[in-house]
Amino acid sequence: MKYLDEFRDPKLAKYLIEKINKIASKKWAIMELCGGQTHTIIQYGIDQLLSENIEMIHGPGCPVCVTPLEVIDRAIEIAKRKNVIFTSFGDMLRVPGSNEDLLKAKSLGADVRIVYSPLEAVKIAKANPQKEVVFFAVGFETTAPANAMAIKHASDLGVTNFSEIVSQVLVPPAMEAILNSPLNRVNGFLAAGHVCTVMGYWEYEPIAEKYSVPIVPTGFEPVDMLEGIYLAVKQLEEGIAFVENQYSRSIKREGNEAAQNILKEVFQIEDKKWRGIGEIPQSGLGINKKYENYDAALKFDVTSIKTEESKLCISGEILQGNKKPFECPAFGKECSPVNPLGATMVSNEGACAAYYKYNRYKYLVNQ
Repeated sequence: MKYLDEFRDPKLAKYLIEKINKIASKKWAIMELCGGQTHTIIQYGIDQLLSENIEMIHGPGCPVCVTPLEVIDRAIEIAKRKNVIFTSFGDMLRVPGSNEDLLKAKSLGADVRIVYSPLEAVKIAKANPQKEVVFFAVGFETTAPANAMAIKHASDLGVTNFSEIVSQVLVPPAMEAILNSPLNRVNGFLAAGHVCTVMGYWEYEPIAEKYSVPIVPTGFEPVDMLEGIYLAVKQLEEGIAFVENQYSRSIKREGNEAAQNILKEVFQIEDKKWRGIGEIPQSGLGINKKYENYDAALKFDVTSIKTEESKLCISGEILQGNKKPFECPAFGKECSPVNPLGATMVSNEGACAAYYKYNRYKYLVNQ
């Protein structure tokens, strides 16, 4: 396909693999931060083609996966209320709450609708003034500008029957939490290209300097990933650490300043709980006071809902890179895409889903 073939070129991929394996003289652990990167690595077997000196560690970069269980339960509670139209991207409908998911709530009569933009939810609210329309605003910095714009747009139009339940999280604080952990094994990061398209990579420069870790923003195709790994390993072998932009066709250092400005207008930075990981200081976005009438958690008074994670699910350890999915005793048994215990198994960007889809039989045979 035009614009994709060169980034899936087998000859170029082989050349990069040979270059990586040739320079890797020590053992290095590199974490890819995005679930999309994880799926590329597992789908194309990149981790299996690399030298034994290089371990790819899967990070917490799946926003669906890190949305707290209690936020899922709050969303389901709101969706089941009379007079509510609950809207969401499709990837949230099968994420398990404590007892059910949004798809089950829909099957029992809740008006749950898939939308392709938060602005579509605003349009539904304007067309249904007698209903309360709620949008499930989930994601990293990639989705946050559109979700912020939907709130501002509703406000500008005077649409008061629209609100969002927000679970927006930020990448840099999560990176620091991983690096500060006593269990940390990460020597370098592959940063998510789409996040950096919005935020740039200036935020990562102090982290690279403080912790002496190479950080390489990459695209999501196999050649992107391999070039990113090569650049990270090359820095590690040379004993240097800085932010090196592999994804220059999409990323500028300063990012998208207009998108950053809308975030500042609508949201505020706050402490945030991550599913399976716990609270990370200053790691998320919440609706600020100016727009608090658009905060669904406040409007529907569901902030008191608290829940506990499944004791069988080790998704928190997987999201922090401490364990691989096949090391979970429930993997492929009590937990599968049909009956997921955690979001990492059901999300399109989840590490468990990737291992199940591309490596399931191999790892189940070895158990």
